Amino acid sequence: MGLGPWEIGLIILVVIILFGGKKLPELARGLGLGLREFNKATREIKDEVKSATDDVDDNEKEKKE
Repeated sequence: MGLGPWEIGLIILVVIILFGGKKLPELARGLGLGLREFNKATREIKDEVKSATDDVDDNEKEKKE
């Protein structure tokens, strides 16, 4: 149930008609910044979870010794 080339082309055409050619670079820039921020937040959460699990593992190893 993916989007075919005709559907993607139609979506692009509708976006161009709605927003015009002058607004598209601004919209794309905003979308890029949003995606970058989302990826940064995702990476930070993954690092935090990994750090927490490493701390738990270290504490369990210390208790066994």
